[in-house]
Amino acid sequence: MPNRQNPPLNLRALPDPQRAKPCVLVVDDDASVTDLIALRLGPDFRVVGVNDPEEAVETALREQPGLILCDIDMPGLRGDEVAFALSQEPDTARIPLVYLSGLVSGESQELDGVFGEHQALPKSASADVLRARVAEALGLSSDD
Repeated sequence: MPNRQNPPLNLRALPDPQRAKPCVLVVDDDASVTDLIALRLGPDFRVVGVNDPEEAVETALREQPGLILCDIDMPGLRGDEVAFALSQEPDTARIPLVYLSGLVSGESQELDGVFGEHQALPKSASADVLRARVAEALGLSSDD
C-alpha cells in the first residue's frame, strides 16, 4: 500500500483576507492624508492610496475599487481633471467618486456644481462619518 501523505500547505495559495474587503482608492497628494484615511477605514475596507494624481487612472484600472475618494486641490492634475480622466475609461467611468476636500466642512456635501455632480466629504470628517459615507456610497447597509 502506498504511503499517502498530505501535500505541504502552500500559504501563498490561500486567499488574501484583505482582498475580500471592499476597495476604496484614495487620491491625495499628501501622504499623511492617505495614511489617515487608510487608518480610519482599515478595519472595514481595503484602502489603496495614491499620492500622485497622474497615477489615479492606472491604479483604478488595476485595483477596480468600489469607490474613489479624491482630493480637489493637487499639483499636476486637480481633482476634477482626475474625475474627467476616470470618466473617459470604460472600466472606471462607473466607479463612484466622492471629493475629499478641505473646501467643505461640517455637514456640507455639495460644492455648488463647480466640480460636477460629485458629492464632497470634508477631510476633517470623523472616522464614523467617513465610514458611514463610504458604506453608503458603496451601497452597503449600516449592518454590513
